[in-house]
Amino acid sequence: MRITNLLHFSEYHRFYVVRDFALSSLDYKMLTAVYQPMVGAYALSIYHTLFQQLPADKTGCSEVEQQRKLFLALELEAGERGRKLFIEQTSRLEAVGLLKTSRRFAAASEDYVYEYTLYAPHTPAEFFRNQHLTLLLRDKVGKYAVFALRDELVRPEPDELKNANTENLSVPFYELFRLNTQVVDYELEQAFFESAASEPAEGKPEVTYKGYQYADIIMHFPRESINREYVERLKYETEQMATINFVAKKYNLHLTDVCRLLDEDGVFDEEGRVVLELLQHKANQIFRADKKRSDDRTRLLAKLTDRQGELNRGSEGPESGDNIVEMEYYLDVPDIFQGECNQHQYNYILRNEPYTFLLEKIFSKGSVPDGLLDTLAKVDLNYGLREEVINVLIHYIYVNKRSWSRASIEFSVTDMLGKQVNSFEQAVQYIREQMKYTDKKASRDAQSPRGRGAAAARGSRAGGRQKPVIPIVKDAPNVKRLTEAERETLRRKAQQLDGQR
Repeated sequence: MRITNLLHFSEYHRFYVVRDFALSSLDYKMLTAVYQPMVGAYALSIYHTLFQQLPADKTGCSEVEQQRKLFLALELEAGERGRKLFIEQTSRLEAVGLLKTSRRFAAASEDYVYEYTLYAPHTPAEFFRNQHLTLLLRDKVGKYAVFALRDELVRPEPDELKNANTENLSVPFYELFRLNTQVVDYELEQAFFESAASEPAEGKPEVTYKGYQYADIIMHFPRESINREYVERLKYETEQMATINFVAKKYNLHLTDVCRLLDEDGVFDEEGRVVLELLQHKANQIFRADKKRSDDRTRLLAKLTDRQGELNRGSEGPESGDNIVEMEYYLDVPDIFQGECNQHQYNYILRNEPYTFLLEKIFSKGSVPDGLLDTLAKVDLNYGLREEVINVLIHYIYVNKRSWSRASIEFSVTDMLGKQVNSFEQAVQYIREQMKYTDKKASRDAQSPRGRGAAAARGSRAGGRQKPVIPIVKDAPNVKRLTEAERETLRRKAQQLDGQR
């Protein structure tokens, strides 16, 4: 029990007990032989005292009374020492899963009322499957005492049946009984609804798996399905149920979606095991279809809201809460805006105007393409990217001559969302880093032999087919002319060389 101020927990505060079980002889033996060595005799006496606040043959909530009744029954001091001891002992019960304490504020009395929810002790099989409880009991009584308790409380299966094949012969509910669903009893349904609403929202804290229970699935599963027998086996296969609930949580599936998937052909193999790959593939298809419908609905509602807002605003002037851009985050004015606005005005537009205004300026020769509007509407409404960030992205695409395709825009948006780009300044810093990276990559490619070869090839392709360039030897300028005597001397030397050969 987490109590930081003892003035908020005293014998004068009121309490009530909630439980939905009764103790059997096996439960009493588990409490005495197993739980008492772990939590102590005094904590167990508090558990029994709280249990007796409600008659043993009834479940639900006890009467609301002062905690003085508990303090007197347990011989606790009416003061700080008694409160601390009570808190310490109930904390032991909470740690092993026998008790849950809640505090509720009663508006009528303007004070706190404490709720003590009791839970039944584990069965022997459940207890010895719980590792941390078993280790705690070992630390208290020793390893061999734990073995002796397990042998005393749990009888093993006969040896001759350990590896025997098992066939389920149980009869399902709807094969034996037929319910009259033609008559609707509103009074009965209202009574069940009220009783269900009054029950505690949380069940026992120790469950094998979280999510849809077997009872929920089998009640909504069609009786004529060929997979009915496989679904009925899930009652005894907790690992299979955990796998199904994992897929349901991963793809946000409703109960009807889970039942529809389990009714598909090939979801179960010949042995009745769930084929996880096929189940996830079909679940992903349902998830993407639901996501697309949700995105379309969100965009439609946003358009209707914007239209209604424009009608409500009427002829009102612009909003006064405009943001100012700092000089260090100024972006250069593109060529299409030259002469229309200066650098201050252009950055003011990027920071404060909607992205549709910027698109209309860029695509001034015609209407903005519908595909581009749909893509940016998805980025705005579904991904939650701010208007000023979208404007910076549009500036980056236009200035750097990047593609306006949906794939290119979503690639940049995904990168910005992953890097938590949420403001105008962060967006400007992001595109500056991208431009630096692009420039460095272009310079490296140009310097490499492969890059030069590719550039030459691009140049040749751009200029069309050309004749090969043949180098021509030209006379070097300013060469000294030989005289006749020098030429005659060179000729005689050449003749001598020819004669030697």
